[in-house]
Amino acid sequence: MASVTAPRGMRDFLPADKARREHALGVLRSVYRRFGFDEIETPVLENFDRLHSGLGGDNEKLAYNILRRGLDADALTAAAASGDLSALTDLGLRFDLTVPLARFYASHRAELPGVFRSIQIAPVWRAERPQKGRFRQFVQADIDIIGEPGILAEIELIAATTRVLAELGVSGTRVRINDRRLLIGMLAGFGFAESEYESVLITIDKLDKVAAAGVIAELRERGATAAAVDALDQYLGSERPAAEGFTVASIAASLPAGADPAVIAELAEIGAAVDAAREDPSAPSSLLFDPFLVRGMGYYTGPIFEIEHPELGYSLGGGGRYDGMIGRFLGQDVPAAGFSIGFERIVDLIALDPADAENSVVLVYDKNVAPGHLLALKNELAARGLRVRLDKRAKNFTALLARAADAGYGSFATVTSETASAADLDIKPLA
Repeated sequence: MASVTAPRGMRDFLPADKARREHALGVLRSVYRRFGFDEIETPVLENFDRLHSGLGGDNEKLAYNILRRGLDADALTAAAASGDLSALTDLGLRFDLTVPLARFYASHRAELPGVFRSIQIAPVWRAERPQKGRFRQFVQADIDIIGEPGILAEIELIAATTRVLAELGVSGTRVRINDRRLLIGMLAGFGFAESEYESVLITIDKLDKVAAAGVIAELRERGATAAAVDALDQYLGSERPAAEGFTVASIAASLPAGADPAVIAELAEIGAAVDAAREDPSAPSSLLFDPFLVRGMGYYTGPIFEIEHPELGYSLGGGGRYDGMIGRFLGQDVPAAGFSIGFERIVDLIALDPADAENSVVLVYDKNVAPGHLLALKNELAARGLRVRLDKRAKNFTALLARAADAGYGSFATVTSETASAADLDIKPLA
């Protein structure tokens, strides 16, 4: 018998799960639009050459590629012999939303405002090895600001994202912030060669998983510049004062001597603006400077950020400035920054929309009630704005109500042959 399960790494969603996802999507769209972002949509397919142009970092290796139409056995054999993948494919499924956005902006720049604030919420596909928290199809929720060279972009992105988390009821989060320019300056100061930067950063990015000893061991094993590894080892082992606030002094104290003061001042200004705008000025800052925050994508050029949750061992989203990406399509640099919510992770932390339960009712009817009468009752309640489900009375009445509650319904009423109209219904809350 053929399998009836979804393909590995992909999922079906039951009604309650789907309702929770739609609630989260509704909050995201509402908040982002209130912050002045406009939603766009791009195709799920992009040209092979664009997906493999170096813009997507390691994700390019996980792209699902599509065979060219009309290939015959001879063409497949010849391509396999040459090892040229591009001879076999011309399209691929998008693995993120940033590469399509860069292409979209390059295509439609003349029709867009000088500073364009975009929302993209859509599925992407990666040939991951399925495991807990990793799927081959998942939703990304991105906001991006294109055309703003100053830190106003970062401030808006962080403010909109923290507001989304607040309205979803996800509390206790902080935004960790760093800057790729500080990271590169740090590596140069330690003595790493420029050709080593990206590989060294990939290893440093594992710091929270393998600790300092693991990072140093991997760098030595990979043959990184020995004196530079020694300097990094000494720095990681040194005692640095705990950061107090998000200020020039606290950021500088977390870095080795020689860090760029202009970049430090820029980060402190971002923090001051975000903190000044928070609803409760007496609350502790939601920002944390992390000198070893890396963000794995090599296209970041300035400030980078991630959302951390005190009870989780993974981030809930992240982003940063990527000024060089869109210029690859236009032939001229265009400033850009973005922030992506980890939608699949956020959904697991929230409940069903309580308003949906308050405005929904299950009508449990006896078998002798005429279908036309049931429809009339349903129409009458639906006209009031209620969500209405019809369930025939079952022997296990308790189980029937439990299933209704699990599906997000908040109340029920019984319908008999004597129920003349909706006014006769005794609507009761579901426990």
